[in-house]
Parts: sequence; structure tokens; C-alpha cells
Amino acid sequence: MHPMLNIAVRAARVAGKILVKDFGVEVDLNVQVKSQHDFVTELDKAAESAIVRNILKVYPDHSILAEEGGEIIGNDADHQWIIDPLDGTTNYLRGIPHFAISIAYQYKGSVQAAVIYDPLREELFTATKGAGVQLNGKRLRVKSQRDLNGALLGTGFPFKRKDLTPQYQAVFGALFEQVSDMRRGGSAALDLAYVAAGRMDGFWEFSLQPWDIAAGALMVREAGGLVTDFAGGHGFMESGHVVAGNPKVVQGILSKARPHLPVSMKK
Repeated sequence: MHPMLNIAVRAARVAGKILVKDFGVEVDLNVQVKSQHDFVTELDKAAESAIVRNILKVYPDHSILAEEGGEIIGNDADHQWIIDPLDGTTNYLRGIPHFAISIAYQYKGSVQAAVIYDPLREELFTATKGAGVQLNGKRLRVKSQRDLNGALLGTGFPFKRKDLTPQYQAVFGALFEQVSDMRRGGSAALDLAYVAAGRMDGFWEFSLQPWDIAAGALMVREAGGLVTDFAGGHGFMESGHVVAGNPKVVQGILSKARPHLPVSMKK
């Protein structure tokens, strides 16, 4: 196992214990509003602190980019960890058992190792650049779906960018006419892991954050898939606009989506 992956797995499991302990329990989680329709709890912060603590204990000079704590520039900025301690906070708050911990390690801007951990189902997705992706030790591959006909896609509503609702609805409608069905689970990290596992044929969403994408994007690529922005390029980490799946599914999503997108998303 890649040494960084080993640390990420250990940190994810520690955070998972924190989250599972109080899931579904009537306790005061001190819910705070970060922005409209976006929440953070004490458990988000506790899980993130545990992850960061486990990483910096071994590599104190590394840099951190985390959802709650923001960016910490270490003495060694070439090594950075991208962390989402609880992807699916709304699900967690509502008692919906669908959320995950996402940790990615990148070197000089290239993600080298990644973990997405669903602590309730005990599903541990792991990936190392050039060495594939696994679920609990079993090798994964994307589905060999030929086109959008009969495909199952994942997506997420642009709840932080409701100004994009008309474009989102237009793309959704164009895709829904052809695919078999669409899923909106509430955790982009798990959606991407599910694409890598072949549970869904593709995924698309607007305006995500690096911590939502980094780990899952490596997993899809290591499973033989593609991850692009809506222009078909590699700017998804910067823009947050993501399309993922096997090459033919990605091509189909892009083709259906492009006529309905603002000019800024086509470049």
C-alpha cells in the first residue's frame, strides 16, 4: 500500500468512528449555517480535526486543504492533503444513512492517493495513481456502457448556485429523455466512488469544491473512466463543474449538455 494511502485509511477510520457514534442520536450537534442551505456541525469539525491530527503527526510539514478549516500552508507546500470530513452533512443531520469521509493526497498538484470511506456500510474505497482502485480490497472497473441509452447517472442539484437552476434543469431534461434513470444521493464523493465501482454509469454536477472531487476523480480514472469539465477539459478542480464515467458515457453527457450551458462553462 502507498504510504500516504495507509495514513489516509487510518485517518478516515478514526473520523468514521466519531461520526457513527452519534449518528441518529438525539444530541445537540451545534448546527451552524455556513451559507444559504449549507451547514456545519460540531461533528464535521471533530472529524476533520482527527484527520488533520493523524496526518500532521506523521508529516508535520505537509499542507492541508480542508472543507471546514480551509487551507494550511505547511513548510512543504508540494505535499497537500484535501479533506472533506463529512460529505453529506444534510443527510447526516436528517438521519439518512448516506455520507462519507473523503481524503486525497496530492504531490505538486497531482492526486496520488485517495480514500472515500462510508463508515455505516463499512465500505472503504481506496486508490493509488497507476495502481488502480479497490473496494475493501476488490479491484474495481467502470461499467462498459456503450452510450446513454439505458444508462444510470448520478447528479447533484446546484443548491449553492441557484442562479444556475435553469441551465441545470435544461441539462437534466435533455439527459433524462435518453437515460434509464437519474440518482441524487447527496454525497458527490460517494457518487464518484459508485461510478468507479460500476454501480452508476456516469455522474455530472455543477459548482462542487475540490474536497468534493479530488479523491473520487482519481478513483474514476484508476477504474478506467474519464473525469472532465463541461468543456471536455481538465479544469474541473478549479471550476467545480464535473462530468465522470467511461469515455462513451462522458462523451454522451457532454454532447447532450453543451447546447444548454452558459458560454463560461463551454470554454
